[in-house]
Amino acid sequence: MTSSATPRERLLDAAGELFYRDGVNIGVDALCKAAGVSKKSMYQLFRSKDELIAESLASRGPAYQTLLHPDASDDRPARDRILTVFERQDAVVAEGNFLGCPYVSTAVELKNPEHPGSVVARHFKQQLTDFFHRELVKAGADDPGTLAIQLTMVFDGASARAVVRAQPLAGLGVSTAAALMDAAGVRSGELASQLG
Repeated sequence: MTSSATPRERLLDAAGELFYRDGVNIGVDALCKAAGVSKKSMYQLFRSKDELIAESLASRGPAYQTLLHPDASDDRPARDRILTVFERQDAVVAEGNFLGCPYVSTAVELKNPEHPGSVVARHFKQQLTDFFHRELVKAGADDPGTLAIQLTMVFDGASARAVVRAQPLAGLGVSTAAALMDAAGVRSGELASQLG
């Protein structure tokens, strides 16, 4: 966080870090102290803590997606692009400071599907499913909708396992996603042409 950051930016940054590390029930006093912003200023910038939860999650979403998704210029086959997500998840977990998928963590902690934070979490989780779906359509999968949901479940399950077991995934998410795609006949272009 730079010294030129606005109070709003400092609050969003502090909230993003603290909510991810300590959970969304952290107190407003601790948030304001970490951001170097008064409670009065916080409530002038955000109508409520609930709004801050949602906006901090939304502000971190694009960076998290960029971390996981292949670049738009990546022209490899769809299967390889999908597996990139799981390979990057594996790498993030292996770094040793992984605390779970921020969207799942927030939604599980809030337990209210109508909470603004849950709505944002659902939006970003849907974007991951939509990415899988687009790639599976390109690959000619028979049922891309169901397979996209299954791949999202593998991703979320791998995230949960990494947190609960407190250990690297060691390729488990990658191999599970690959097995699902194998079972559905989704292969890389080179392999598919050899088999077809």
